[in-house]
Amino acid sequence: MPRRKRSKSQAATRDTEGARLGQHVGTAARRLRLAQGLRLQDVAARAGISRAMLSRLETGDAMPSLDTLAGLTTALGVNPVDLVRGFGARSSPAQWVRRGEGLEVVRRGTKRGHTYHLLASNRGPRRIFEPFLVTLTDKSEVFPGFEHPGIEFIYLLKGIFTYRHGDESYPLKPGDSLTFSGRVPHGPVKLLRLPIVFLSIIIYQDEITDQPDEL
Repeated sequence: MPRRKRSKSQAATRDTEGARLGQHVGTAARRLRLAQGLRLQDVAARAGISRAMLSRLETGDAMPSLDTLAGLTTALGVNPVDLVRGFGARSSPAQWVRRGEGLEVVRRGTKRGHTYHLLASNRGPRRIFEPFLVTLTDKSEVFPGFEHPGIEFIYLLKGIFTYRHGDESYPLKPGDSLTFSGRVPHGPVKLLRLPIVFLSIIIYQDEITDQPDEL
């Protein structure tokens, strides 16, 4: 049977992937060389190539042959897989939430006037963190004490209020932050200047490490 000719688009894709692989190998080789404190000429001599060629490989200007790849791994004392590890891996897409589009949720214990917008959600089977944008208005009522696993970080963006954690109370103004164990009862106790807007980020540390919270 006659061999099927590759289309121009297929050839272009192949060339692009080859260039990306060459850049990936070169970057990995440079990182490994610098980590071991080796000079270009030292590695080049061990690999059986010129210093100029190694420099071109590290900057992605040349694609290593199989012989060159084998020489590099010997010179660097690594396996071939160490030079190509991670190539082609795709990172997870970021979660983009525009202003006002965060999912509005109602937390247990809150009453009228408390607005929580969830700014991101975990995609895995276990909770890692939850970031909220919290708004308190003139209709807000004082919370009962919240309790939950993990560590909570709050950052006040607007307004003034007093925030209780355990037996201590903290007067917070814009730009102030507070970090604490979520297992200790906490919440606003005095709303001094409205509206109040703050970020609340809960890190479920104990659900990840199965260790008690420590600050």
